[in-house]
Amino acid sequence: MRSFIKLLVLGLIAIPLHTQAGGNPDHVKFPQGYEKDFKQYATMNRANQTQVAKLYANEAAVNSYTKDSKSGSGSVIVMEIYDTKKGGDGKPVAGKDGLFEIDSLAAVAVMENKDNWEASFSKEDRTGNWGFAVYNPDGTAKSNDLNCVQCHTPLQAQDYLFTYQKLVEFVKK
Repeated sequence: MRSFIKLLVLGLIAIPLHTQAGGNPDHVKFPQGYEKDFKQYATMNRANQTQVAKLYANEAAVNSYTKDSKSGSGSVIVMEIYDTKKGGDGKPVAGKDGLFEIDSLAAVAVMENKDNWEASFSKEDRTGNWGFAVYNPDGTAKSNDLNCVQCHTPLQAQDYLFTYQKLVEFVKK
């Protein structure tokens, strides 16, 4: 009986670790070399007002937004998430341009758009055709207690992107 209880407790402990694994890294892979191959389309303070984001789009995303106001299958968006330097008051230090001063890379978030996701990747774990994953700077899956789908789903009119307008403006240049 004690063995059963120990197994049950271990199983219950493992469930939150899996469900908070930062999206679906089993389906949305870390795009090696994105820093060189993708176009950086924006740098901005994140809405949480504690981090800076650098945003990148692959060629498929740039091309699809050039032709349409929606991403096509094969589009990948990457957001590098940076911790910021803090002042004596514990708040992020802003540079002359208004962007917070970067301290270190904390995470890399990836959005991938596919028309043909594997059947094992349920629609409830995606937003439209977008899948999500969050990684550590070294490319290993990062634990994340945020639900990417929940936050992106209301943005249907913006192709589910918080940075939709910035990407559209970048593509028009």
